[in-house]
Amino acid sequence: VLRALDSFPSWKGQQQMYKLDIGWPKIPEYFTGQTFCVAVDSLHGLVYVGQRGDNVPKVLVFSVEGYFLYSWNDTVEMPHGIFVLNTATDSSVWITDVGTGKYGHTVKQYSPSGKLLQILGTPGNAGSSLIPLQFDQPADIFVEESGDVYVVDGDGGINNRLLKLSNDYKEIWLTGTNGTGIGQFKIPHSVTVDPFGRVWVADRDNKRIQVFDKVTGEWLGSWNGCFSEDGPYSVRFTANYKYLIVAQLNINRLAILAAPPVGSIGDCVMVNAIQLADETKPHLVDVDMKSGAVYVAEIGAQQVQKYIPL
Repeated sequence: VLRALDSFPSWKGQQQMYKLDIGWPKIPEYFTGQTFCVAVDSLHGLVYVGQRGDNVPKVLVFSVEGYFLYSWNDTVEMPHGIFVLNTATDSSVWITDVGTGKYGHTVKQYSPSGKLLQILGTPGNAGSSLIPLQFDQPADIFVEESGDVYVVDGDGGINNRLLKLSNDYKEIWLTGTNGTGIGQFKIPHSVTVDPFGRVWVADRDNKRIQVFDKVTGEWLGSWNGCFSEDGPYSVRFTANYKYLIVAQLNINRLAILAAPPVGSIGDCVMVNAIQLADETKPHLVDVDMKSGAVYVAEIGAQQVQKYIPL
């Protein structure tokens, strides 16, 4: 353990930046399956949780205070990633579904109450990389307020790519094939966009984060230095965009990385870390852009935990 700490002198011995909110949720027994993903609607104070299992509700909705509100289930098979979009007029919840049954291999948009609004992909059909909207285990999605959509596809299927769609779901650009080279992916697992026009992708099995220009799809750089022990499972920015929160599932850790301002990507600098209990298995995270709280979906612990900035 000491050796691992010594290789990251920048955060060794530093004060922690977050503390666990032990009162969230009020009643953890509502988690009845494996919790794979979490998304915060900071505008309305809601937290959406995607879970898997037989005869369990696939989407649970909590308040940011930790009260269970409601759940819904229709047409969600195996949720992998989840994202909340707020526009001037309404809110919607996007879910990537990696199921192999009749609803799987799709990216779906729902109303906050669970009404299906939009399906991208062909339900039940694993796709080929030749067709933009044919997904094979799509892992994560990020939607800008403009309606532009970024999808990383996929979670171990034949596709290893990053796709940008317009607000009417036409391909703007598509990048990535299976491989270890620049702009190639091995399980692109999470995606987010910063205010400086950059798209950040957790290239999980290549143990790196890759960065692209959101307008052109051009490769801007990659971070390899922080992931020798385990690849990045999530990419989400803190509310001030100063840091990236990265889950490392196999070592049960959240890494807090310094986000570079405009200009060179450089290599990653870990400024802090949250060490979780053994077998917690943090999979994907989301950040409340109002309060700064970090929510962690933990497959091993079968729960979502909330961390509050200190």
